[in-house]
Amino acid sequence: MIQYFSMMLVAAGLYGLLSQKNLVKLIISLNIAEIGVNLFIVSIGYVEGGAAPILSSVSNNSSLLFVDPLPQALVLTSIVIGVGVTALALSLIVSVSKSRGTIDISELSSGGGDRE
Repeated sequence: MIQYFSMMLVAAGLYGLLSQKNLVKLIISLNIAEIGVNLFIVSIGYVEGGAAPILSSVSNNSSLLFVDPLPQALVLTSIVIGVGVTALALSLIVSVSKSRGTIDISELSSGGGDRE
């Protein structure tokens, strides 16, 4: 069930990337798609009735079902990279806005905006 929701988030993000002309809305769409991918990766590592992969005196049987921690670690890394990419993209958008006077892609590609 959660995989379908995550794929819907990816689809909504891709739709936003293809349909928007505002640079800030493009970054928001990219973040929505990234959240969908991260959610999908975490849901793949989930095991129904699984325990945390920690061996202790209470659960020292190695035949227990454990939740895979690798997708969670990869998603944490992905979140950090996504925040860095978002911060860089937003700073570039601010720079473009100050220099060109617009953040609309159609105006930027047609040479619109004032150059100082």
